[in-house]
Amino acid sequence: MTAQRTPRLDRATVVDAALALLDRTGLDGLTLRAIAAELDVKAPALYWHFKDKQALLDEMATEMMRRMSATPLPPSGDWRETYLATMHSLRAELLRHRDGARVFSGSRFTDTGFAAGQEAGLRVLVDAGFTLPAAARAWYTGYAYTIGYTIEQQAMGPNDFTGDGGHDLDARARRLADHPLAAEAGRVMFDDFDHGYDQGLTAVLAGIEATLLT
Repeated sequence: MTAQRTPRLDRATVVDAALALLDRTGLDGLTLRAIAAELDVKAPALYWHFKDKQALLDEMATEMMRRMSATPLPPSGDWRETYLATMHSLRAELLRHRDGARVFSGSRFTDTGFAAGQEAGLRVLVDAGFTLPAAARAWYTGYAYTIGYTIEQQAMGPNDFTGDGGHDLDARARRLADHPLAAEAGRVMFDDFDHGYDQGLTAVLAGIEATLLT
């Protein structure tokens, strides 16, 4: 039987419901059937708007990028400040949603709304002396670091939405008593993720400046 169009549904409504459900259940609990139940419709009604779950994830990631881009970064005369501010803005948006970084990773944007911000960021680097290939590599390196770090933070750290999870670092150290360096490293890797992100991004920035800036 062909699904009947539901006039009151649109893509934005479905995405808003999906993001709200994501925050409660995480990505593993996000299904088209569960979203349909949230909207009080039958699951086939969603297929008018999204052909499958990946199409929905693509739109969710695009909406996250739209929200990040809605507030332009303040102009700066220093490319380093612009670079750091952009990556911090991306991470902040990923952390606004449970498993936000997993949703974002590997998704394809459904419109070109991201392009103006990317163009502006690349322009800052090119104007600072980067070649376009070097600017692109610098931009993508920070982007990939930020997404990867945030995926690990949301998987390994305390859950900001439920309050549970996270490493028991003392128990980990006891298990690794025969490996003292590895035991102590856990207190660096799995504690104070904000500070850890900042340290790592500073290292990324130093490497970019040392190897890519002509």
